[in-house]
Amino acid sequence: MHSMTTLLLSLPLALATAVWPVGPPRPDVLRGWEPPPGPYAAGHRGIDLAAPPGTPVHAPAAGTVTFAGPVGGQGVLVLTLTGTGAPPLRTTYVPVDPLLPPGTTVRPGDLLAHVTPGGHCTRPCLHWGLLRGDTYLNPLRLLGTPPSRLLPVGGAPD
Repeated sequence: MHSMTTLLLSLPLALATAVWPVGPPRPDVLRGWEPPPGPYAAGHRGIDLAAPPGTPVHAPAAGTVTFAGPVGGQGVLVLTLTGTGAPPLRTTYVPVDPLLPPGTTVRPGDLLAHVTPGGHCTRPCLHWGLLRGDTYLNPLRLLGTPPSRLLPVGGAPD
């Protein structure tokens, strides 16, 4: 299993040109990443980006489409990212209408799919996930976006 530190150290070269999968403009994050306390516990294993049906979904980084099809009645696309170690990082997108078959190689920004109706959001969205092996990670890390932190009114504690 890879630690988050190992993941972050391995990202800069392979993902120096990572982009948001929807937009511009940068989409609203409707629900953030909430890692589960255990492998079978409740959590939110990705982030939900505001995106109405028909919104184009782009590759955030170079990779190969490794799955494109229905899962549980919704369209899913999986992109395995190039140069991200072993096992490689994989990004997931749901609900989508995949436009590329498995085996297709893409560059950052290439069109992958369109958002479709459905999903688990209270308003139209794209669920974007990130995994290394069986370990779910925060996909915002691909963009170098640090997690939001609330500080006390007086500033950071000593």
